[in-house]
Amino acid sequence: MKIKSILLSIAATLAFVACATAESPKKITPAQVKSMLEKGEATLVDVRRNDEYKSSHIPGAILIPNETIGIKMPKELPDLNATIIVYCRSGRRSAMAANKLELIGYKNVLDMGGIMSWPYKTVSGMEKGTF
Repeated sequence: MKIKSILLSIAATLAFVACATAESPKKITPAQVKSMLEKGEATLVDVRRNDEYKSSHIPGAILIPNETIGIKMPKELPDLNATIIVYCRSGRRSAMAANKLELIGYKNVLDMGGIMSWPYKTVSGMEKGTF
């Protein structure tokens, strides 16, 4: 029983260290996002729910809700080497989505955080609109 406790303790410690040292997704500011989008240098992904996207989203953003990102490549993102920028409402879901995309194998995932920090124009409806 004592060996089992020691092994569980070691496993818990290793798991904690792995999480603590894991590189979190790179952050990007709204101004940097705007510049990249104007130059056509990235794909912008809104990871909120359909109703949130329909209400207001950044022009040019495609909708891939965080809950739908699993272990397979989303069909809307066919290039593992493309620059992908994710955002949500406040930043929590975008960080989760960025981590999941990196686990799938995407190499250049950036996290803008939340649309709440976006000071530029937004559009409504289900059409992605143009930037």
